[in-house]
Amino acid sequence: MADIGIGTPAPDFDLPRDGGDRVKLGDFQGKPLVLYFYPKDDTSGCTTEAINFTALSNEFAKVGATVVGVSPDSPSCHDKFKKKHSLSVILASDEDKKMLEAYGVWKEKSMYGRTYMGVERTTFLIGPDGKIAVIWNKVKVPGHAEAVLEAVRSLGNA
Repeated sequence: MADIGIGTPAPDFDLPRDGGDRVKLGDFQGKPLVLYFYPKDDTSGCTTEAINFTALSNEFAKVGATVVGVSPDSPSCHDKFKKKHSLSVILASDEDKKMLEAYGVWKEKSMYGRTYMGVERTTFLIGPDGKIAVIWNKVKVPGHAEAVLEAVRSLGNA
């Protein structure tokens, strides 16, 4: 995994997404991009997070930002998740976990004394210059989408 931090160029990606299309870093050149990494479609925290970002999608659009959620789930799983919860955010699929590793969010986790590899809930705000502006590690879902929106708004005032 490359060293990734504030001010470093965002690792490139080109992934399949919901709806059968692809999404790549280059699509957002010159615009702010919110990349949020989450463990699994249709689990309680991940569903709440996606619904919260969707609820603020018009506000993100007003400041020129796009929100993209990334998990190891398949594009067809993303399609079902979006339909079930009326989500408007883009959901990208990283089944081989190369992007998750590039962003340093594929980590050893433990629950009930068992260790396993999984996605650590993390959000990156990538500025219009393609560099990482803000990183939220070990995200707690309540209030997170609002905090990210505030950070995107403050990018324009930097």
